[in-house]
Amino acid sequence: MLFLPAAALCCLCSALVAMAAELVQDDVTLTRRVGQSVSFSCGTDQCDHDWIFWFQKKEMETFRVILLIERQSSEIYYFNHPQKADFSAENTQNGCLLKLNRVKLDHSATYYCSCWKIDAHRNWYRIFGPGSKLYVTDEQVVKPVVSVYPAASRVHLGGGSSLLCVASAMFPPGVRFSWKRQKKNGPLEDVPPAEGEQVELREPGRSASIMVVHRLHQDTYRYSCYVKHEGGTVEAQTQETQLHVETLSKTAEDGHLSLQLPTSSFSVSELPGSEVFQQSECRVKLLCLLYTVLTLKSLLYCCGLSLLMVLRNKGPSTN
Repeated sequence: MLFLPAAALCCLCSALVAMAAELVQDDVTLTRRVGQSVSFSCGTDQCDHDWIFWFQKKEMETFRVILLIERQSSEIYYFNHPQKADFSAENTQNGCLLKLNRVKLDHSATYYCSCWKIDAHRNWYRIFGPGSKLYVTDEQVVKPVVSVYPAASRVHLGGGSSLLCVASAMFPPGVRFSWKRQKKNGPLEDVPPAEGEQVELREPGRSASIMVVHRLHQDTYRYSCYVKHEGGTVEAQTQETQLHVETLSKTAEDGHLSLQLPTSSFSVSELPGSEVFQQSECRVKLLCLLYTVLTLKSLLYCCGLSLLMVLRNKGPSTN
């Protein structure tokens, strides 16, 4: 029994490793009309085996494997999927494609590629791409409207501050967020995990990303939020300075949105959309609480199950 928590933590760590090694699926969403063709791409550089699987996930249904394609021979093996005759696959230089020549309404789903990977202990595990969702509709693609709201600086918590990036009014609703930073006259770079944490929130009509920046140095950076969408990538910038709020400028040209926002001495209540941020912050706390409760519940369940198995194996007492 004493080894059970350690075993549970090992399983959790293995799951996290599998999630960290993610295949590349560049398309967040794809929108097609009935009768058109569509291809889903997958980068397979991280795979340690030649078999590449494609899965379909419809709303309120489980994952169903469609086919697998071998990287070396390009042979395709179909599984017992009701729509398998509609799909084909082919290898590319850096990955593979899942193809539909004629899209039907019931092809609406999210499509995931997957393969096998091996860890340092010679254990095989499956890794997946983030998925590409197919929308079968006559509706036009609309790029998101992106806004950045800087929050109050957390001086009493070590000088950290939070940046909120909100994407709304888009179709399809699927987006992917990423954050980068740039020092004055310096190159654009990813935010190191030790100096920033990212949390995403999604609800009908809009999605948001919160970047919590830890001020571990005195350097001044400009932080940029990138929102990847089927209609194009939209960037929103916020100027990080040591000054009070003086200007708020907004420019849009060629689909590029840029917000110049000093962020050191803001109060959330002074900014438009403050209610949205406060609700988002509350949801983040609830999400963390829910994650903790589910983790504890899983550990208790495993402990109880192991105890029952131990008692069952011992059998009835001879006393």
